[in-house]
Amino acid sequence: MGMDNRQGFTRREALRRMLCATAGLAVADPFKAWAAPARAKAASARSVIQIWMWGGPSHLDTFDPKPNAGNDYCGPLKKAIPTNVDGILVGELLPLLAGQADKYSIIRSMTHGVNAHETASYIVQTGRQPGRQVFPCMGALASLFKGYDHGYKGTVPPYVVLTEPQGRFSEAGFLGGKHKPFATGDDPNRDPFAVEGIIAQGITDERQRKRRELLHALDTLGKAFPESTEFTLADKHEQAAYDLMFGDVRTLFDLSKEKDAARERYGRNTFGQSCLMARRLVESGVPYVTINYKGWDTHKRHFQTMQNKLPEMDRAMSTLLHDLADRGLLDSTVVWWSGEFGRTPKIQWEPPWNGGRGHYGACFSAVVAGGGFKGGQVVGASDAHGEHVADRPVFPQDLLGSICELLGIDPDGPLPNDAGVKANVMPAPGKGGRLKEIMPA
Repeated sequence: MGMDNRQGFTRREALRRMLCATAGLAVADPFKAWAAPARAKAASARSVIQIWMWGGPSHLDTFDPKPNAGNDYCGPLKKAIPTNVDGILVGELLPLLAGQADKYSIIRSMTHGVNAHETASYIVQTGRQPGRQVFPCMGALASLFKGYDHGYKGTVPPYVVLTEPQGRFSEAGFLGGKHKPFATGDDPNRDPFAVEGIIAQGITDERQRKRRELLHALDTLGKAFPESTEFTLADKHEQAAYDLMFGDVRTLFDLSKEKDAARERYGRNTFGQSCLMARRLVESGVPYVTINYKGWDTHKRHFQTMQNKLPEMDRAMSTLLHDLADRGLLDSTVVWWSGEFGRTPKIQWEPPWNGGRGHYGACFSAVVAGGGFKGGQVVGASDAHGEHVADRPVFPQDLLGSICELLGIDPDGPLPNDAGVKANVMPAPGKGGRLKEIMPA
C-alpha cells in the first residue's frame, strides 16, 4: 500500500515555512497541478479540529450504548443516560457531553469492514482504499486548499498535530512534504509547552540571546557587505526566527497565558490541554488541527481503562464544544471525533483478553459538530448488539466529502498534484451519499 511511519514536518521545514510567512516572503510552490484547485459552494467552516481516537474507541461505551444487549456486550457499563436532546442516549460515563448533545450529531452507522490499524486509519482519514498511490489525509487536503497558496497568512503551518503524527501512514501522501503536519512534540500539560522548533529543551531565553549576540559579533562578512541581497535576506530570516522564539507564535503556544480556572475546566492532562491548545490555534486562524489522542486500543483491561479515559474525554471534549460556542467559533469550526474503527461489541472474556474488546470495522460511530453541521441529530443506526449497520451506512468518503464541502472544497473536483495522479478530491460517495441530512441546504 506504500504506507510508512514517516514523521511530520522536521523542525527545519517547519521553521522554514514560518520564517517565510513571518518575513513576508513568498513560499515557492514546487507542485505543478494537473488541474486548477476545485471549489465548492461558499464555505461555512474555516477550520477543523480532528479528535483522532488512536486505536479505535468502543461505540457501545460512548455514543451508541446498548443497555439491553446483556452482560456479554455491556459488561459493567450497563446504563445509557439521556442527553439534553430528547431521544438521544449516550454512555453512562459521558454526563458532560450528554449536556452538550444539541451541539453535535452522532453517526452510528460508520463502516468499512477493515480490522487492521494501518489500513483502517488510511481509509478513514483519506476516504480511499489502499492502492499503489498513498493519497493525502484530510489535514493535508486542508493544507493544500486552505493554506499558504490560498490566502492563509499565519506563521504557524496550516496543518498542526498535537502532539505527534498518527504514524500509520504518510499523511501528506503524494502531495509531498509541503503538506505534512507540523507536529508540536512535547506535552501541552507541561509548563512550558516545549513546541519543537520554537522552544529548545534545556536552553534558557538568556542563553538564546547570548548566542545571538555572539553570532552578530562573529558576522564580519555581513558588516563588510551591508548592501548584499544575500546577507539582507539572511538577516530577515534571522529576525523572523527570533520573532518565533520570543514573539507572537511563542505566545500562541504558551498555555500559561490562560487562566488557571480555564485550564482546570479542560483537565490538567495531555488531552485536556491539547483541546485547549486546539481552540487557541483555530482562534488564531489555523485551518486544521489534529489531536492525536492515544490509549484506545483496549484489547485487555478495557473497562478499567474506560473508567479513566472516558471521564477525561468527557471533560475536555465537552469544554471544547462549550468554549468554541461561547467564543462564537463553533459556527466556523468543524469538530470531528473518530477512530479508525470501533471495538468488538461482544466482550472477549476469555484469556488472555480477560474482558477486552478487539478491532471492529463493520460498524462504529463518529461525532461531528460545528462548521455547518447541525447538532442534536443521529445519522444511521446499528442493530440491537451494535454489530452491523441496520440503517443508512456511512462510508469514510461520505464523511470526509461532507467536511470538504463545509470547508468550501469541491469533493468531486480534481485533486491538484505534481505526481501526475489524476483523481478527484474524494472518490464517489457510498450508497447512502454524503451527510446532507445534517448539512446546510
